[in-house]
Amino acid sequence: MDATTLSLKKPGGLAVQLVHATTEQIRSGRLKAGDKLPTEAAIMKDFGVSRTVVREAISRLQASGWVDTRHGIGTFVLPKSEHPSFRISPEQMGTLREVIALLEFRISVETEAAALAAVRRTPEDLSELKLSLQAFNSAVDEGRDAVMADHQFHQGIARATQNHHFVDLMHSMGAGVIPRARISGILTTDPERQNYLRRVNQEHESIYNAIAEQDVEAARAAMRTHLANSRDRLRKSDPDSPG
Repeated sequence: MDATTLSLKKPGGLAVQLVHATTEQIRSGRLKAGDKLPTEAAIMKDFGVSRTVVREAISRLQASGWVDTRHGIGTFVLPKSEHPSFRISPEQMGTLREVIALLEFRISVETEAAALAAVRRTPEDLSELKLSLQAFNSAVDEGRDAVMADHQFHQGIARATQNHHFVDLMHSMGAGVIPRARISGILTTDPERQNYLRRVNQEHESIYNAIAEQDVEAARAAMRTHLANSRDRLRKSDPDSPG
């Protein structure tokens, strides 16, 4: 990636500028399918932006289907054929009811993804999932929201199905499907948020263990429990949400 001058001062604006610079390089062919993006540190240095800006930009690129991140390996440009036609835009996630509706949809899809992953996962898939769990814990220890690690864990399960339709769907939804902002509004103190995130990753660990043991029914049940818990927490914050 060639650095370009980013003139905006607000973090959100800088992230958008970085996304535009990256997508332009992909469209022009300077970055090709399969190319690995520079490290976070390198992008920070080249563009003069913070780690938060880089992570927001990468998250936006993932949500748009331009790149795919694998923990411990890097972020890679996706082939154009993998840019999904099905998209869930940020505008569609504008209300709490829409976030709950999407979680209901995810329950129906991701429970079966977990079951397939339990049958088909490879040692490489398990390593990637383990790295996502570790990245989640590190984010919590550092006071971050762990959204990227959370989303990458679910992406890793989609890849472990060895079925590209699950992968395409997770790419199309992007990291915006993780309802962290909504949950954070419910939790009033830092210890509450940290305890919540640790419970979330304990649920992830239950899913991981079932997949590692190739226990199809346990994987299905653990994923259903995990997503249903997220849905139910949100419902409690909205008395008017459908039961």
